[in-house]
Amino acid sequence: MLIALGVSGGIAAYKACEIVRGFDRAGASVQVVMTANATRFITPLTLETLSRRKVLLDPFDLAAAETVQHIDLARQVDALLVAPATANVLGKFAAGIADDFLSTFYLAVTAPVVVAPAMNTRMWLHPATRGSLATLKARGVQVVDPDSGWLAEGESGWGRLAEPETIVAMTLAAARRSKQLVGKRIVVTAGPTREPIDPVRFLSNRSSGKMGYALAAAAARRGASVALISGPVDLAPPFGVEVVKVKTSEEMRRAVLESRSGAAAVIMAAAVSDFVTEPSDSKIKKGEAPLTLSLRRGPDILAELGRDKGSLLLVGFAAETEDLVANARAKLAAKNLDFIVANDVSGAGRGIESDRNAVTILDRDGGSVEVAEASKAEIADAILDRVFGRDASP
Repeated sequence: MLIALGVSGGIAAYKACEIVRGFDRAGASVQVVMTANATRFITPLTLETLSRRKVLLDPFDLAAAETVQHIDLARQVDALLVAPATANVLGKFAAGIADDFLSTFYLAVTAPVVVAPAMNTRMWLHPATRGSLATLKARGVQVVDPDSGWLAEGESGWGRLAEPETIVAMTLAAARRSKQLVGKRIVVTAGPTREPIDPVRFLSNRSSGKMGYALAAAAARRGASVALISGPVDLAPPFGVEVVKVKTSEEMRRAVLESRSGAAAVIMAAAVSDFVTEPSDSKIKKGEAPLTLSLRRGPDILAELGRDKGSLLLVGFAAETEDLVANARAKLAAKNLDFIVANDVSGAGRGIESDRNAVTILDRDGGSVEVAEASKAEIADAILDRVFGRDASP
């Protein structure tokens, strides 16, 4: 296992030595990447000696290797840890600024990324820092929150680097995840469907697709081959994921059934229309109102998969406004699911259209796990941990 350790310019940089030793004791190799400011606090020679690898500093040092180093390293690492992560580095990562080796390397990394911030309390609480962290968390970056304690500035408060053993443990867990689903094909559905009323109008719902896209990205980070069946959404395709775009519930049904061949799991996060229309071939004129729409039940993709699922792992979602667990448990049994992810969509600020959620994961054996409110990227990892197991070996 190879861990890239980014060290940025803060007083806590000296603790990078303990972090390198922690990885070494765990049997992981470490490639240290330092910012120029970090070298003011600890010498590259110290970390080269402990890691037994040349420290990387300059993105333009092409004479040192025949490859483009930040891309070559990105292909090899199982995780990137940045500790300490200064407010400056967090801001650059969030904004996509690539002006040194570490920030350039970050943009090339597709393996899990963990950051361990360390700074003064005032900087930690500043809206700019909070905004950077929120952006990174939404993209799936894991944050090892700092501790409260005595700071270098001679005052006590939040911002002290977390204990090295905690940082090492969280990074190793993320690295193990990165190989967890290698060799598995996962099908994920996302977004709404649109049922046409006439050539210019349709029935749909408020689903943004954010949860499904976060699940597809998280599965890809764990090494899976992912097919994402997506309804109409305004989201960028996750890196390394095969995207199949559909519009109607029947198109989604056909795509799922075609994609399930050879799949280990299907995760139905899409909000598929329960009812479909009998569309008009021509635009319905306003003068024809009042208008009565004729609706019929749409395809029940989950139920169809559940009737003939064999060894397929089947995960459904239940968006409820009342009796959350009872309704979700009934849906799990009726559709022969292995897991169902239930969330209450009646509250504000989470669930449909939001970047955040809080869910309860139920399994067919009667188990139940509650996941507290978090970004949808964090929720996605929690779901995959529950479905595929948290402690899979690399």
